[in-house]
Amino acid sequence: MKKVRKAVFPVAGLGTRFLPATKASPKEMMPIVDKPLIQYAVEEAVAAGVTDMVFVTGRTKRAIEDHFDKAYELESELALRNKTEMLEFVRNLLPKNINCIYIRQPEALGLGHAILCARPVIGDEPFAVLLADDLLDGEPPVMKQMADVFDYYRCSVIGVLDVPLADTRSYGIVKSSSVAERLERIEAIVEKPKPEEAPSTLGVVGRYILTPRIFHHLENVTPGSGGEIQLTDGIASLLREEQVLAHRYQGTRYDCGSKLGYLQATVEFGRRHPEVGADFTNYLKHLDEA
Repeated sequence: MKKVRKAVFPVAGLGTRFLPATKASPKEMMPIVDKPLIQYAVEEAVAAGVTDMVFVTGRTKRAIEDHFDKAYELESELALRNKTEMLEFVRNLLPKNINCIYIRQPEALGLGHAILCARPVIGDEPFAVLLADDLLDGEPPVMKQMADVFDYYRCSVIGVLDVPLADTRSYGIVKSSSVAERLERIEAIVEKPKPEEAPSTLGVVGRYILTPRIFHHLENVTPGSGGEIQLTDGIASLLREEQVLAHRYQGTRYDCGSKLGYLQATVEFGRRHPEVGADFTNYLKHLDEA
């Protein structure tokens, strides 16, 4: 099986939890300090060896395409003003060998449907899936950790973390058995179970490496409420014929799909920012003392 060289970014969601900020701007373009969420996710994929970035977009998502496109007017203005450092930053958002591919999801019919939309580009290769509003801060980057697991075991790998029992209704939850340190073999997966019905407290976060066989199962699962195709159902079906592993990644997750998680990420990344980190940390100390 080939190495993971393609990644899917499902970015067609409406971002209703951040209205009115997301009324005309994608939630994936919301900045953590001075970098949008989608760029953090793309950089994580680049660190894992991915070269083809497949964005499954919807209406009002043009800003994502513009962000990764060449900005002739901006670059010209920066050059005229001799802002060399900023110009180099804008020109080198991505390495030169990275391809950005955009596919429109005509209807918001679930995460599984968004991934099916990418099938013509993915073909018969394994691929990563990254949800940009899950900002994962790990060293090495979390997708690199998972790609290393995939290279060894040659099967689908899902990023997981332990969640409070009361929060299982917000996650896909897996039943699993230990394979190695930080690695579990998934025996079952359930979408957002009630705490009393959850098979464990091991919750799925927005990082996946999937074999191309997942497309067959997504095409054949029964759509749920509103005609949505759930990735969880596709994975549950895939388990009947292939091994799927759960990786307890090393790192911190910021749920930037929620206001609290977004603020937490902003504070943590602000404290370490090379330009403003020291001053911002001092400001926070003064707040504590006030």
